[in-house]
Amino acid sequence: MRRRNGLGPGVFLSCILLGGCGTLQESAQESAQESAQESAQESAQKSALESAPMERRQELPAGPSGAASMPVIQPGVTQQPLPELPPPVQVLTPLPAPPLIPPSPALHGRALAEALLPPSVRDRAGWAKDIAAAVEALGLPGNKENYCAAMAVTEQVSSFQADPVVPGLAAIAWKEIETRRQRYHIPRLALDAALDRTSPNGRSYRQRIDSLRTEKQMSLLYGDIIEGLPFGRQLFGRQLFGRQLLSGYNPVRTGGPMQVSVAFAREHARDNAHAAALVREAGGDVRSAVFSRKGGLYFGIAHLLDYPASYQEARYRFADFNAGRYSSRNAAFQQALALLARVEMDLDGDLLDYGGQPSATWQAARKLSRRLGLSDGEILASLKLEKSEAFGRSPLYQKVMAMADGAAGRHLPREILPRIRLQSPKIHGKLSTAWFAEKVDGRYQQCLQRAANLAEAARER
Repeated sequence: MRRRNGLGPGVFLSCILLGGCGTLQESAQESAQESAQESAQESAQKSALESAPMERRQELPAGPSGAASMPVIQPGVTQQPLPELPPPVQVLTPLPAPPLIPPSPALHGRALAEALLPPSVRDRAGWAKDIAAAVEALGLPGNKENYCAAMAVTEQVSSFQADPVVPGLAAIAWKEIETRRQRYHIPRLALDAALDRTSPNGRSYRQRIDSLRTEKQMSLLYGDIIEGLPFGRQLFGRQLFGRQLLSGYNPVRTGGPMQVSVAFAREHARDNAHAAALVREAGGDVRSAVFSRKGGLYFGIAHLLDYPASYQEARYRFADFNAGRYSSRNAAFQQALALLARVEMDLDGDLLDYGGQPSATWQAARKLSRRLGLSDGEILASLKLEKSEAFGRSPLYQKVMAMADGAAGRHLPREILPRIRLQSPKIHGKLSTAWFAEKVDGRYQQCLQRAANLAEAARER
């Protein structure tokens, strides 16, 4: 049977029996109308969605299944058109922050050396170049500590003069000549006549002696006397020393901007190619190399820094520079040994007497040989290491320091400033190695402060 007014056959029969078909039919018609409206709204919504840009369709809220759900359509309510969505926001990459002013690059090498020099130094570039070159040639770190150590010694002994003036040098030379004249029984008249002769530079030997001001002038004069006067070798170059070794009889045995020992320079040049090249540049004469700024700085820095030492403070190296390598360590050893042996001895850092006599240190150690468990031969073998790092590892050193620590009830110092009074033709007054070390250390600390000021200024920029 066909549907009638949208009602099925069972529903139509019930209408007839119950007499309410009119109301039911109206309800059916209203339901049909609502269904048609909903279908029309869904079609419109679907068409709008299909024609909308992809960005707008993706912005519909998701339903329970995760798919985009449609807005709920209320019956009899006029649906407003969907509002226009704003255009997609363009994400901009933020601009980088303006760079900060970079700190000044750390100074190195020659630039650092020049910045650390005392303000009063002339030819700063030249001094910095030679200091940095010496440190580099020796394979040492080019840091503020090494530069400042070299500068402190140089400032103390020469005020940054390559060939410093020695007060009273003429008097020193005349005294040495007279001493040798008497030793070799040279008649005074003969000596006076010889010194009045014209020397190779056009002036008499006497005139040159009277006008001596620097060690370099003295070295050249001695060479000319040895070469030109009949008894010159007796005065200054006797026996094995000859022309090139005249410094063995030179009353002034140090020279150059760091007043380094000429004997040390000669020994160092025997085993070091760079040092030997510096001597060749100076005409083959070690003293001439020492008197130059370049050579004097190199040999001085080598003597000061080119050896291992476990000192806690730089002033002990400065003491060693004056008294000899490892003198500060050796003086501390002597102090411990004297405590154990209950004897008095000079704390000078010299453990052996190379004049052939048993030293006070050797005698005190032999006195303790039974307690130390060392023979005389073992004690002497250890003492012969006094100028090297190896002495600190020797059986004598290890046992003496351990026993002294126990006797004192505390850890005794492993380095002290040697107690040596300085004696030299160039020194006037009561000066000591400790005085020298403290004065140099004061200049060293000033240099380190200049380095700290440089670092602070770089951070502020």
